[in-house]
Amino acid sequence: MKDINTYLMFDGNCLTAMTFYQECFGAELFKMTYGEMPGEIPKEMQAAQDRIMHASLTKGKLLLLMASDTPPGQPSKTGDNFSISITCESVEEIDRLFAAIGEKGTVKMPLQETFWATRFGMLTDQFGINWMLNLERPEQK
Repeated sequence: MKDINTYLMFDGNCLTAMTFYQECFGAELFKMTYGEMPGEIPKEMQAAQDRIMHASLTKGKLLLLMASDTPPGQPSKTGDNFSISITCESVEEIDRLFAAIGEKGTVKMPLQETFWATRFGMLTDQFGINWMLNLERPEQK
């Protein structure tokens, strides 16, 4: 594994929260809205163009937090608004971890290719903990 981080979910106030945390930690904020996603924006996301699709706070080489706003129709629920995010190092590792952690759990998003990752998937384990597993795309030279 490359790293494990906390991923926070908000219901429209992600930018406000992440700006607050940025000030608390003296960190650098990266953000991308749903409207800035590459390619055509799906119809169900049109109303969410100004919501944060992904944000991260870094301080030097340390990734402090990651976050996003929930898509329309998927409200954030306090206590269920975070995930443990794992960045994997290989296809074999992400497949193995997804299957192991997901045993007796619920898959929210099967492992699949996205515009940011070779593989990405989300699940809730048998104990109610939310997980996100990511395998980054190889760097293009």
